[in-house]
Formats: sequence, C-alpha cells, structure tokens
Amino acid sequence: MAKKILMSVSMRCDKCRSEALKIGAKTTGVTFVGIEGEEKDKVVVIGEGVDAACLVVRLRKKVGFADIISVTDVDDT
Repeated sequence: MAKKILMSVSMRCDKCRSEALKIGAKTTGVTFVGIEGEEKDKVVVIGEGVDAACLVVRLRKKVGFADIISVTDVDDT
C-alpha cells in the first residue's frame, strides 16, 4: 500500500526547493513529490516501500533541517 509522507524541510531559496524535490524524486518507490504549505516549507512524497527515515537523513545532508510530520496510508481508489 502506498504511503504519504509529509516532511518539514528548511528551504531558504529556490535552489534548496529544487534540490529537495530532486532528492525525493530519486528515492526508490516514489510516485509523486510536491511542495505544500503557505510558506512552501513542506515536502510531500507518495510511494510504495519508501523509507521515510532514510529520506529525511538524505534531505538533512543536502538541504538542511528536515523533520517527519506524518506518515499516512493512501487509498488507491
């Protein structure tokens, strides 16, 4: 079953946002990556078999502070 992972990521500029989206897209099993929130500081990743902890570690190394807000199941209907 697909999971929706919502993460708060410290993105100070457009380059940081672009890098965060690239990291999310390169992750195995991801089917959707997007930015959410009024301040565009949340990254949404949807996919099957995605390791949320590993993804956050990669974001912290490349972009800056990142934290998992929620992991929920997605209905395929």
